[in-house]
Amino acid sequence: MSLKRRNRINANFSMASMTDIIFLLLIFFMITSTVVMPNAIPLSLPQASRQTAIKPPVRVTINRQLQYYIGTGREKDQRVMPAEIIPRLKSISAGDPKMTVALYADEAIPYSEVVRVIDILQENKLKMVLVTRTK
Repeated sequence: MSLKRRNRINANFSMASMTDIIFLLLIFFMITSTVVMPNAIPLSLPQASRQTAIKPPVRVTINRQLQYYIGTGREKDQRVMPAEIIPRLKSISAGDPKMTVALYADEAIPYSEVVRVIDILQENKLKMVLVTRTK
């Protein structure tokens, strides 16, 4: 009386599920990497006890060499002169009265330069957030 097994165990390994997981991870990292806004202008932001939760879509940056840049998350920051700030912001906002501008100013620049940009934004009734780093 010989007993034989009817079900044999297959020793093959299927990579289909592994490739699905790798594909999903690839899609996840591609999507999240486009959300990150790299700041290519080297700045040393002033310290504050807390940061704002608002992330405005438009930013004005002043670096140590007193060069002004305006940029959005969709494009690279472009260098502008102080007199060109408002025309450039108006072309970006396209008439959006609720647009908020983030001001990135290096901590080593004179305070008068920051006040100059704040005055320009307030004269044109634009909301502003001063960006700092946490302690």
